[in-house]
Amino acid sequence: MGRIAYVNGRFVPHGEAFVHIEDRGYQFADAVYEVWAVFDGRLADAEGHFARLERSLAELGIVMPMSRAALTLVLKETLRRNRIREGLLYLQVSRGVAPRDHAFPADGVRPAVIVTASRVDRAAAEARAARGVGVVTTPENRWGRCDIKTVGLLPNVLAKQKAREAGAVEAWFVDELGLVTEGASSNAWIVDGDGVLRTSDTNANILRGVTRLSLMEVIREAGLTVEERPFTPEEARSAREAFITGAGTIVLPVVSVDGKPVGDGTPGPVASRLRRLYIERAKARSV
Repeated sequence: MGRIAYVNGRFVPHGEAFVHIEDRGYQFADAVYEVWAVFDGRLADAEGHFARLERSLAELGIVMPMSRAALTLVLKETLRRNRIREGLLYLQVSRGVAPRDHAFPADGVRPAVIVTASRVDRAAAEARAARGVGVVTTPENRWGRCDIKTVGLLPNVLAKQKAREAGAVEAWFVDELGLVTEGASSNAWIVDGDGVLRTSDTNANILRGVTRLSLMEVIREAGLTVEERPFTPEEARSAREAFITGAGTIVLPVVSVDGKPVGDGTPGPVASRLRRLYIERAKARSV
């Protein structure tokens, strides 16, 4: 059976899934999205993702396209039809379809909704985590509302391409103060020389990562110290460990920054432990 997508009320073959040419998400990036990790056919951190979705929609003045309960049914049915047990689920909501005009369309335009699902090879993901990954740095050039999870991701795309061309997996944005804000598709962390975990606070221009928030609870339950305090690329390279978090990466050790090793250049014990603890927690609490 081929892949199935949900598009505006209908489940259709993935290859036949289309949006209208005047969908505002396509023309203006006037849309938001969410990505859930899927463990054993269930949604990880579901509450956090729904809450962030609702906040992003409210910030842009887009109405919730359906109730949370109805949307949950759509998401789970998409997983079922695609027979996804381990993977990622993508949801996108745009303001809808209307004649092209920068200003919002008149009342009555319904939000457009698409949902897709894809498999993840967990064995391959664990092997990558065991090796660790590299990141590169790039100047911060995004708009000032990165707290809204919009589909306007061109700076992120260019940063990811820079990373790929350098043989790295992620790019870290560095602001005018020389501080790492976050990754192109992840939050950035280090374990500093004192053993303290550090990551930017949400008052900075970063996305309020759902995996980041859940990991904060895991860290405290593990009796570790965490500070919401940014760091420089130099501090990252001299740190004991570094890692990134996100629905797609979970907790992924970083072993080099701009080609220079972090610590001894191998995944550290803290990141590896937190990855295991996060996965255990996510599986236990997924819905």
